[in-house]
Amino acid sequence: MGKYFISETDIKTSWEFVLTAFWQRYPNPYSTHVLTEDVLFREVTSDNCLLSRRLLTKTNRLPRWAECIFPANLSSSVYIIEDSVIDLDSRRFTTLTWNVNHAKLMRVEERCVFFSDQNRPVWTRLTREAWISSGVFGLSRPIQEFGLARLRSNQMKAMKGLEHALSHLQKTSSSHHGDSTEKPKTCSSASTSQKPQQYV
Repeated sequence: MGKYFISETDIKTSWEFVLTAFWQRYPNPYSTHVLTEDVLFREVTSDNCLLSRRLLTKTNRLPRWAECIFPANLSSSVYIIEDSVIDLDSRRFTTLTWNVNHAKLMRVEERCVFFSDQNRPVWTRLTREAWISSGVFGLSRPIQEFGLARLRSNQMKAMKGLEHALSHLQKTSSSHHGDSTEKPKTCSSASTSQKPQQYV
C-alpha cells in the first residue's frame, strides 16, 4: 500500500492572478530541477473549459543509498505528464500529473485544485493530493518514504516559484496600469494553513 498526502493552502491573491502566474512559473530560482516544459495538446470545449496536456522534464537524482543498488545508467531525468482543466464557470483550475518513466521504481500521481471562493474574492484555495507507490520488492517502503519527503520539499519550492511569478506579475501590472490597479499579494502574505496527512 502506498503513501497518501494532502494539504490545503489559502493564497491571498485573486484566482485570475494565480491562474496567470501558474503558466508563468518557469523558469524560476526555486525550481531549477524543472528542465523543460512543452504543450502537447490544448483545446477549448463547447462548455467553455480549457483542456491542456503538457510534458515536463525534471531532474531525478536518487538518494545515496539507492545509487548503490540501482544501475548507474538509470536515467537522471523524469518525464511528467500534466493534464489540466480550467473551468471558468465554476472558477476551478484542476491539474493532474504523473511520471511516465521510472514508474516501477516509484510512481507519483498528484492532483491540485485551485478554486475561488465567492465569499472571499481576493483569496484562492489550493488543495493538493498525492499518491506515491513503488513496485520494487523489498524496498517499496523506503522508496515511498523518500518520495514523500521529496514531494514535501518540492511542494515548498513550487509555492515559492508561484510567489516569484506573482511578484513578477505585480511589477508588470504596476508598470502598465499605475498604482490605481489592484495589486496581487504574494504567497508569503497568505494565511497558509497546510494540513498534511498520510496513510500507510
